[in-house]
Amino acid sequence: MALIDRRDRYHIWVTEQLTQIAPPLLTCEAVISEAWFLLQRVNNGRETLLQLLAQRQVVIQFNLDAELTTVLALLACYQSVPVSLADAELVRMAELYPNSFVFTLDSDFLSLSQESRSPNSSAHSSVRSLRKLVKK
Repeated sequence: MALIDRRDRYHIWVTEQLTQIAPPLLTCEAVISEAWFLLQRVNNGRETLLQLLAQRQVVIQFNLDAELTTVLALLACYQSVPVSLADAELVRMAELYPNSFVFTLDSDFLSLSQESRSPNSSAHSSVRSLRKLVKK
């Protein structure tokens, strides 16, 4: 959202951070769906999202059908914190791609990081909320 919405208070910071990350950014359909909804009021927001996908700057790299059992277990594990399907899919992606991290400003990931299933899991070290880095 902050990348696309130029009025977002983190837009410049996110844009700067992304210069240090080689594309593509990996995501899942649930994140795209949430972004699509949230971008409805952002001028050219949805079009920009589609361009990022078409240009392969953002790539959907998750198969919920193949990972359904694990995602359901994550949803059950994190039922004490606000967690969406998109959140659970991103945590699973962090487990599947151990040298990656979740690039998010979503404060829910503070809870997910703190309540990781196992302190030694790759998701525990990979799920980092940027709110820790961005002081209000």
